[in-house]
Amino acid sequence: MVQDQLIARGIQDRRVIAAMRRIPRHLFIDSGLVNRAYDDSALPIGQKQTLSQPYMAARMTEALGLSGKEKVLEIGTGSGYQTALLAELCFNVFSVEKIRALSRKARELLDRLGFHNIALHVGDGTVGWSEHAPYDAIIVAASAPDLPRPLIEQLSVGGKLIIPVGDDESQVLKLVQREPSGFHREDLGECRFVKLWGKFGWQD
Repeated sequence: MVQDQLIARGIQDRRVIAAMRRIPRHLFIDSGLVNRAYDDSALPIGQKQTLSQPYMAARMTEALGLSGKEKVLEIGTGSGYQTALLAELCFNVFSVEKIRALSRKARELLDRLGFHNIALHVGDGTVGWSEHAPYDAIIVAASAPDLPRPLIEQLSVGGKLIIPVGDDESQVLKLVQREPSGFHREDLGECRFVKLWGKFGWQD
């Protein structure tokens, strides 16, 4: 997976590559899908949610440029795989999941794997987690119709937000960096994610 799906496609950050080698991806999916755990595709994890394609997880993480000292906010804990990847690469991870059953399952697995720098919260990810803001990096694992304002506001100066933005037909991975004079935005290409539901995302 690492050689053919990540390095061959341009992932260069050695810390990201090493973390992708260490995290046992097969533990984060149902036992019936274990033989597909390292496939080049997203996988269902229940509750109409998915585990991101390995390349996309690596690409989004690499774009944040983590050094190991950062406080990171993750929106969409899901199975906890991306959470574990972040925990290997930064100082603290604060992760918000809308679906309580997924958050509980992720907590059990992350505890079993010995991760002690992760805090989980059940709630509306589109409003972020203001109690622990500002964050050096924010990663969003679901697509929003636009940039959620609270997430931008919870970025520290110099901090980066990566998020898929778009509709059912077309989404673009966007990287936003907060600078003293404002925000710098960059498009990183097309992508496909489940919808981010909430007050500042998609609404019922």
